[in-house]
Amino acid sequence: MESNCDFQSFFLAGFECSSHRVSDTKRLDLIAATKHDQHCVSDYARLRDLGIESVRDGVRWHLIERAPYHYDFGSLRPMLKAARTLGMQVIWDVFHYGWPDDLDLFSTEFLRRFRSFARELARVVAGETDHTPYFIPLNEISFFSWAAGEVGIFYPFVHCRGNELKAHLVRACMTAIEAIRMEIPHARLVQVDPLINIVASDDMDEDLKAAARAHERSQFDAWDMLTGRLCPELGGAPEYLDIVGANYYVHNQWVYGGAFIEASDPRYRPLHEILGEVYRRYRRPLFLAETGIEDDRRAGWLRYVCDEVSYAIERGVPVEGICLYPILNYPGWSDERCCHTGLFDYCDEFGNRSIYRPLEEELAIQQKRMIKSSQILAASGVA
Repeated sequence: MESNCDFQSFFLAGFECSSHRVSDTKRLDLIAATKHDQHCVSDYARLRDLGIESVRDGVRWHLIERAPYHYDFGSLRPMLKAARTLGMQVIWDVFHYGWPDDLDLFSTEFLRRFRSFARELARVVAGETDHTPYFIPLNEISFFSWAAGEVGIFYPFVHCRGNELKAHLVRACMTAIEAIRMEIPHARLVQVDPLINIVASDDMDEDLKAAARAHERSQFDAWDMLTGRLCPELGGAPEYLDIVGANYYVHNQWVYGGAFIEASDPRYRPLHEILGEVYRRYRRPLFLAETGIEDDRRAGWLRYVCDEVSYAIERGVPVEGICLYPILNYPGWSDERCCHTGLFDYCDEFGNRSIYRPLEEELAIQQKRMIKSSQILAASGVA
């Protein structure tokens, strides 16, 4: 089933679009908090000026379906129009942790409502898009099911139901894919989860086995369920896995039951090896769907990631893009501090955003460098 991602640019930009509740009384809406909804035209335009022509952006379900099965796409249409006018290719996050207040995440009604919402969304996007539409039905199934259903750090703050929620979200993802394809048979579907590495705390046989089991389940369960190689009773099949989006941050490797490990730790696994492991398992189009870091480490982190992606490509792993995420500085989920992770800062009243020069300069270097990597991909016949 190998094909390619068909992105308009190797580097993509991701707009932070989380919209979940962080308490019973507070919901995030980071598209609004960064004023991207008000200034999407200028945000897209300045990316095009930098040679970035493909982006990840968000659909806010809680704003669109305020009453069951009644839809108002007023919050999305300006973004669709801006993308169409500027020729920006958008991968739309359908579910980025948030859903309408009246819905129980674990319920069968959630499945029905999500399917209906996905189909209505597909109709609207099809009518407003010149490009082949791209969708991420459910962002980070594995991570979200752990955070919201196992350890209770995400709404609805449930414990010890992570495996149940993971299976439920896989069902939701598959039914959304079916609904989207009913309206847009040629739509591209991206399945995103973090790349991770879990290592044992010592060389004891039981610790090694426990860490290996944890790594296998946390890394691959959702993708395996979608393809039907795990829990076939869910109805998974190979066609549910189109493009693999892999998220990678500095804290994506840790000791089983312990602390994060840094690149200086001999147990740290190079990113190109992890990318290779995922590609060999699924043989699907693959890209880094999120990567970034805070403050003055931003340029160095991009350099490291590009080094690793280049190594992967040279070794036959066709990584077809790198998404800088988030592209805008944003207010922290819990404390609303300004998280300096982006290429661009908060905007003024006219939508102007200052740029972080060290990252801009590094991006320009890496864009030229990745031309060679793209040529290697093209010569391989994959991209």
